[in-house]
Amino acid sequence: MDNNSLYTADGFSDTMPAVCAFKREAEAALRRLFTVHGYKELETPGIEFGDVYTKGDFISERNLYKLVDQKGRTIAVRCDGTIPVARYTATIAKDEPLPLRFCYIENMFRFNQLGGGKQSEFTQAGIELIGATDASSDAEVIALAIKSALAVGIKDLQISIGQTKIFDGIMEQLGIKEEKISIVCDAIATKNQVTLSEIAKECNLNADDTKLLIMLSEADGSDEELEKFESMVTSATAKEAINNLKEILDYLKLYEYEKYVSIDLGLVEHANYYTGMVFRGYTYEVGFPILSGGRYDNTVSKFGRNAEAVGFSLGLSLTIIALMRQGMEMPEPCADVIVGYDKSNEDFKKSAITLAETLREAGSTVIFDVKGMTSEELDEYAEKNNINAVIYVNEEYKEEM
Repeated sequence: MDNNSLYTADGFSDTMPAVCAFKREAEAALRRLFTVHGYKELETPGIEFGDVYTKGDFISERNLYKLVDQKGRTIAVRCDGTIPVARYTATIAKDEPLPLRFCYIENMFRFNQLGGGKQSEFTQAGIELIGATDASSDAEVIALAIKSALAVGIKDLQISIGQTKIFDGIMEQLGIKEEKISIVCDAIATKNQVTLSEIAKECNLNADDTKLLIMLSEADGSDEELEKFESMVTSATAKEAINNLKEILDYLKLYEYEKYVSIDLGLVEHANYYTGMVFRGYTYEVGFPILSGGRYDNTVSKFGRNAEAVGFSLGLSLTIIALMRQGMEMPEPCADVIVGYDKSNEDFKKSAITLAETLREAGSTVIFDVKGMTSEELDEYAEKNNINAVIYVNEEYKEEM
């Protein structure tokens, strides 16, 4: 019989000291970044009522870690940062004037997230800008997402930006019925042009309309491609969405971040959650976006307050995996000095403790020898653990002072 007490559960893992030290530095850098942009940190409960996540079809119930409390109510472990912030905005912060800016760095738990570096428990950092609607707010969030990735060490970054209303408008323009829209959505997301061609035939689309549909799965994001696509669009909804993307790109040029971004007309994932601009951030060595975000204007209202919103989240755990696969070294944390003493004299012990405390107050990382090692043993221990200096308090040391 397997001894499960010796292992971690599927999808969960220990964070080794070197990785943990880097992660804490990254979290501190992100907190500083969010703070200087006016975002206030919010810590939401690790457990919410299950309805918080499922009432608006925000999160699939099968992805939740669920429990039952003593009253028989279904509760869920935190699986998302945005939804609890929306709940907080509509309840505790309901009388605070808009816009509101919140940020968070918290662990999330999602069932069945294994593979390619994904874990069932992961740290996510994000921001939510609530109560702002124009392209400048969208651009602020994208710019801060880019800054966040750069701040933690990502150098090769690509942001794909889309607009869910482009998809909505094209579906209206082409007259594609509701029962086929989810199939079309999946085909666009997977670049499956065979399925799109079959749908076009089933819907009796002409050659131009078929070409427009397929372009959603192949647009390369260039200005030329966008102009070509726009010339074929008649839907007012889609045209407005395209203009929104152009405005966002203009703002990002002012941030001088245009080199990181491209348009993806087929970015339609999570269309039921997002209501406008959406984006994903990628780097090499992982097969999933390390960050994602977008506009979700209907979410806060599910909890009783009408407020538009836009935000993003950075998967910090996945980002660290990417950095490690890209060759970033994460040195093991080590002390500056180890202080020991000659056990033959109690005065030496007192002097050693006082010295260790003095060095710590001065900012050094100090290990105090609690095993009573000899001078030779201390030297050996320091060499094995990359400790820079050894101080051994004895008669000789006292004479030198």
